[in-house]
Amino acid sequence: MIFKTFTNNAKFLMLSAALTATTLTFAQEAEEETTPKFSISGTVDAYFRGNLNAPNVGENTMAPGSSFANLPGFALGMANVVAAYEGEKVGFVADLVFGPRGTDAIFNSPMYSATGNIVNQLYMYWNVSDKVTLTMGNFNTFLGYEVISPVANFNYSTSYLFSYGPFSHTGIKADFALSEDFSAMLGIFNPTDLTEYNPTGIYAFGAQLGYKGQFLNLLTDSGAYELDYTGGFSITENFYLGLNGAIYDNDGVGFSGVALYPQLTTSDTFAIGLRGEYFVESGAYGAIDQTDSGVADSSVFALTLTGSASIGNLILKPEIRIDNGSDESFLDTKFAPQKSLSSFVLAAVYAF
Repeated sequence: MIFKTFTNNAKFLMLSAALTATTLTFAQEAEEETTPKFSISGTVDAYFRGNLNAPNVGENTMAPGSSFANLPGFALGMANVVAAYEGEKVGFVADLVFGPRGTDAIFNSPMYSATGNIVNQLYMYWNVSDKVTLTMGNFNTFLGYEVISPVANFNYSTSYLFSYGPFSHTGIKADFALSEDFSAMLGIFNPTDLTEYNPTGIYAFGAQLGYKGQFLNLLTDSGAYELDYTGGFSITENFYLGLNGAIYDNDGVGFSGVALYPQLTTSDTFAIGLRGEYFVESGAYGAIDQTDSGVADSSVFALTLTGSASIGNLILKPEIRIDNGSDESFLDTKFAPQKSLSSFVLAAVYAF
């Protein structure tokens, strides 16, 4: 605050100077308390992947029908850089990705911008009150147990439920803190995974109801719908059980599945976890079937055992995965159809 005075009264000048100094001091302290905090965080990851009972070279290299960690040999994940500006009332997040994992995560970009293929999230938020927050822009989906960031998942490879999407939404949503235990969300978005703009004029609608870390999610999009439950429970101090179940239907074509995530922490630096997933396609989805046999309905039971060892900010994740399909969806080492695929992954993830 600036005071201007034009008086010859010396006492008044001295008093004005004292008041000004005091006001500026309090203003500076208040500004320090409310100044938004800028931060940069993210991850870098790479991995080695090899099949144990299927080809590792050539055009018929086999991999699970899920997203990420599907390249043979030593492979790159992505560099993920997240810039955030967090204020008491407003702020933003700019989440950028570079590398194969990032490309797979935002596969429908660029639609318009030449740099759209590096934008994982880009949104602004407004804390209207202690109980209401509005968010507008592009943000990762509220559906499902797993996420795009490798450091936020226990398993390095991802589930079928996660891989069948959606990955992200562009639109506006309102989050409500209904009470200490209950929360809710309502949103309107572009069609699923159309991140840069809406070329269709059709919009999707989302809703979420949360209770003590358990979430029931609904997304409707162009006549299709997905109903999803995501949650988990701390059975003991060191044992956690995560849960995810979903059903998607688009006029008889869709999928459904359930996944369990038991995880045991054995020390401050090591944990081990298992993902058991049963996933079913309906209609002509056909993504599970990598041999193009034309099977309309397929199912898969997948077990993924992952260790997680921390060395400072570096996390090493050795992983054994077995995918067993209802049909001969994979090829063996002699390129003959088979129902199962066994693979090994060793991943390194650095978080900053």
